[in-house]
Amino acid sequence: MKPPTVSRRVMAISLAASLVLAACGASGEEPTPTLSVEQIQTQAVGTFAADLTSTALAQPTETPTPTESPTPTATSTPAVTNTPAVTAAGTLPASSCYGLTFASDVTIPDNTSMTPGQSFTKTWRVRNSGSCAWQAGFTFRFTGGEAMGGSSVGLENAVQPGSETNISVALTAPTSAGTYRGNWRMTNASATYFGDEVYVLIVVSGSAATATSGPSATIAPTEAPTATGSP
Repeated sequence: MKPPTVSRRVMAISLAASLVLAACGASGEEPTPTLSVEQIQTQAVGTFAADLTSTALAQPTETPTPTESPTPTATSTPAVTNTPAVTAAGTLPASSCYGLTFASDVTIPDNTSMTPGQSFTKTWRVRNSGSCAWQAGFTFRFTGGEAMGGSSVGLENAVQPGSETNISVALTAPTSAGTYRGNWRMTNASATYFGDEVYVLIVVSGSAATATSGPSATIAPTEAPTATGSP
């Protein structure tokens, strides 16, 4: 039988050769491929584009800062003030300018007896107690009670403050028996009443009469002495 020494040597030599070949193969470097000019330019453009893309992605995006909306300022509405009424130049309220005060009954004192339907003239004496003159055209008007057929009477002449005058109105007694009273008052050019309200007071009794008493109804300024009496 052949000894196994040769076989073992052959196997060791083969194994060593395999290891040498493997080492040589591992240490060998692959040859570097040669690039053309076009390939180099293409790679350079691609590399530059990649760098731009990465730079844009890396740069933070600027977020716009929100602007503050101005806070609305409350505007105050001016308070409404009452505007005083404008009075025309030279015109004053009747209550502060014109005045009339009863002085006396010139005719037909209170409770004068009358027959039914009797005609008569009632005359009052009055004084201008205001600060303004009564102008021609001021009207003496019936204000209530029994009119006794009387009509409004216009002032024919001006009456100065402090002066007195007589005011007369033509009247007719009612046809029925009884006590009757009629009220009268002066008005200015604006038909505004002012001063005392004067009246006539009669008592009707008996049968119808046609007699008249006193002058016809007129208004004439006078400077006669002041008579006593009250409305």
